Amino acid sequence: MSTILTYKRLENNAVQKVKRAFILIGRSMGVFFKSIFKGLGKQYTIVLVPHSEKKVYNLHISIFAVICFALVLAGGATALFWYGASSNMGSMVAVTDNSRLKEAQASLDQLREETALLMREARGFEAALSGALSTLGADMSAFNEDNSGAGGDLSSFFDIQETPEGVLQEVNDMRGLRGYLSSAVEPIREIGALLNSHNALLTEIPSIWPIKGGVGHISMSFGQNENPFTGQFYIHKGIDLSTYRQGDPIVTTADGQVVTVDFDPGGFGNYVIIKHKHGFYTRYAHMLSMRVKTGQRVQQGDVIGYIGNTGLSTGPHVHYEVHIGSDVVDPYKYLNIRDTLIKPIEK
Repeated sequence: MSTILTYKRLENNAVQKVKRAFILIGRSMGVFFKSIFKGLGKQYTIVLVPHSEKKVYNLHISIFAVICFALVLAGGATALFWYGASSNMGSMVAVTDNSRLKEAQASLDQLREETALLMREARGFEAALSGALSTLGADMSAFNEDNSGAGGDLSSFFDIQETPEGVLQEVNDMRGLRGYLSSAVEPIREIGALLNSHNALLTEIPSIWPIKGGVGHISMSFGQNENPFTGQFYIHKGIDLSTYRQGDPIVTTADGQVVTVDFDPGGFGNYVIIKHKHGFYTRYAHMLSMRVKTGQRVQQGDVIGYIGNTGLSTGPHVHYEVHIGSDVVDPYKYLNIRDTLIKPIEK
């Protein structure tokens, strides 16, 4: 029982001490705030004495009023600073937007210029493609009709009128050009196929120079000529090609099969006859020696012998003939056949 009373007594003492402490703190804070308000309530007199004999002005002001005035002044200054900063930021944003607008306009002008140049090149491409198709016998009008619905006809594409939006005209031009280029792929493939077929054909007909490297010159042409031995006019059934020396390689002018390798002492000397497709035959005479045999298959450009002076000849040369069936034709026409079939496209 005594223990409980002891605890109660200690508890009451602790409560009394805490109570006295709070009272002391409250009184101290009251005194502190009272002194502050008393100090703020103090008034001071500001005397304004003019240099003349006019009335002297007395201005009574308290510390509290001074503090309030200072707070109002600071708030006004802060508001002015914030407004000025906001105005400057708005001006900077406006300047930035204006600069970006100028850059966008410059980019648009450059795009229009590049589009105009592209359109000019596209017109040249159309002319070149039409010329190539016409040269190779392709029907350009049929190609245009097939692609007119898809915007593939470049001639109609060039007739596009200005759109109401104006700035979108370049976009329409690019779309039309893209459609035309897409539709032009097939004709270009046809050109490639035609060229491949022409190249294949050119290897099957006598169309290259009979002397390797394209050297030499025509010393006697096809047709009526003066016989160097009799002095009389006669029909020369081929052309004579000379390099003024013996031993230069002679090549076959087309793919074919060797049908004759022989020697004619009173005429052609050492000579070779090759059979080609489409009824062509070629003869190479007065050779120094031969590098082929009868029945051998040869390809255009293969060496079949060497320039000589055998048989009835006045000097080193190769006598070259072209036959179609039983007819003898001018070989020179076929030597230029590549220039005839594959002409440069005129711009």
